[in-house]
Amino acid sequence: MGQPVVHFEIIGTDPQALRRRGMGSFGSFPRILGLEATGVVVDAPGGEFAPGAQVAAVMGGMGRTFDGGYAQYTLVPASTVIPFSSALDWATLGAIPEMLQTAYGSLTTDVDAAPGSSLLIRGGTSSIGLALAVLAKRGGITVLSTTRNEAKAGLLTSAGVDPVLIDTGTISAAVRAIVPDGVGGAVELVGTPTLRDTLQATAVHGTVCFTGMLSDEWTVPDFYPIDFIPKGVRLTAYSGEASDLPAHVLQEFLDAVANGDATVPIGRIYTLDEFAQAHRDMESGAVTGKLVVTTR
Repeated sequence: MGQPVVHFEIIGTDPQALRRRGMGSFGSFPRILGLEATGVVVDAPGGEFAPGAQVAAVMGGMGRTFDGGYAQYTLVPASTVIPFSSALDWATLGAIPEMLQTAYGSLTTDVDAAPGSSLLIRGGTSSIGLALAVLAKRGGITVLSTTRNEAKAGLLTSAGVDPVLIDTGTISAAVRAIVPDGVGGAVELVGTPTLRDTLQATAVHGTVCFTGMLSDEWTVPDFYPIDFIPKGVRLTAYSGEASDLPAHVLQEFLDAVANGDATVPIGRIYTLDEFAQAHRDMESGAVTGKLVVTTR
């Protein structure tokens, strides 16, 4: 690969649906999928990590330009590897890295949310939406979050969301009934069908971060920025790497989970031979929260 690499045994990883369906902006086939994994180091020829060390590997081309986490072992660039130390079970550890990296990067780098501000999460019952709620509440931010299914409102409430909004496709008026000037920031996880309405729910000088595409709609037809983006509202997008999740942030979150101060929204745990079922459950919406596959 032309750079330091780490070989490690995977114990927890994620199902990667969009890539399996051939969607995405880069990569090649055939390919072992999986853009994240957690496990223990087998070997690091450059000496970056000791054999047996607990590590996570995230992004950097995993499952796209080189083989990823749908395996018992993987070989990844050292730059994608984040060390940690935890006695949490491997299913919990496997659920956290990419979810936390995306949520933390969206909240900090893009939205730049500050204590005392307000945040709208569009698509709140997704694993990233739930992680965002936990991080934002721990940061002293008022969290509004959406779900299309009223039966899932309790899940958002338990994550610290107040209030929960039932998403009809147009919720900006409801948001402004609660926060008249609009929210200070928003993270769009549904995709382009709701992006315009999310922008309209955001305050002047507020920021909307386009992070997810749960709707599978990636582009805005006939995009005319002056008409689409409200005056004074900022629009950005998150596409991050392992470097967006500092090791101390990962460690602090793991410690908070171990102490009962933070929660990990695990929907279901699968074995390595159940990847197909994990994909079926993920794409049908049968499971709420993070889906994790373990190799042991």
